[in-house]
Amino acid sequence: MHPVGIMQGRLSPMEGGRIQSFPVGTWQEEFAKARQAGLACIEWIYEAGTEQDNPLGSDAGIRAIRRIIGDSGVGVRSICADWFMAHRLIETTGAVSEPAREMLIRLLDRAATLEVLYIILPFVDASSLRTVREREGMVRLLFDLVPHAEAAGVELHLETDLPPPMLHEVFSDLNHPLIRANYDIGNSASLGYDPGEEFAAIGRWLGSVHIKDRMRHGTTVPLGSGSADIPRCLGLIESTGFDRFFILQTARVPGMDEVALAIYNRHFIETIWSCRTAQRA
Repeated sequence: MHPVGIMQGRLSPMEGGRIQSFPVGTWQEEFAKARQAGLACIEWIYEAGTEQDNPLGSDAGIRAIRRIIGDSGVGVRSICADWFMAHRLIETTGAVSEPAREMLIRLLDRAATLEVLYIILPFVDASSLRTVREREGMVRLLFDLVPHAEAAGVELHLETDLPPPMLHEVFSDLNHPLIRANYDIGNSASLGYDPGEEFAAIGRWLGSVHIKDRMRHGTTVPLGSGSADIPRCLGLIESTGFDRFFILQTARVPGMDEVALAIYNRHFIETIWSCRTAQRA
């Protein structure tokens, strides 16, 4: 079974009604809660609006994160760069935003100091790549960033809403071992994409997985209650040879304790995986 981690903030109460945000006042507490829930790691969030409070931005903050990792045994192996949801890397004209590019280079440097494996770049919703010019701009940007990623030893993972043929074209153009695909089970279900077609298109470049469930053309819902065929997706993920951790990015459940919900969701995935293993035996 793959280790299971969780998106930062999911072990804290929601702030401002947002399902996902950096937990300014409680990020330290989440490590002990993650250990209690049997989770291996936390995917760090770097977002607009809380930069001054995010310890990822300073050497002292990095030392504080390292201390808590050492004390708890819960790692930080990935960063979800939601900052680029508010500050697009690629303008609607297809031009690269220089301030956003400089921020990403700084973030690569910070990730290296924390020995992070990868940074997820969101090209969805407000930062979705809707035109050919925008997609071409993203490819130009990533080619430009490859030397920085190589120097940092950090992968860049693309989370997009592009249909499988278009995404295959993008990765075929890039075709670099440090540029990988993030697969979000719930987002793909919401878009109505066929998992078989998706993995035929991007399986060789799969780098990270978000576990969630969503209704088709709808919002995030508890695991097993939406449109995602999670057992099939896990089977397809396994077929690629994927050997990394899964990250829970699941729906909140009002009135349910965050740790108890994390345990339930971890068991949900582990049970499906165990059933698949037993069927193959």
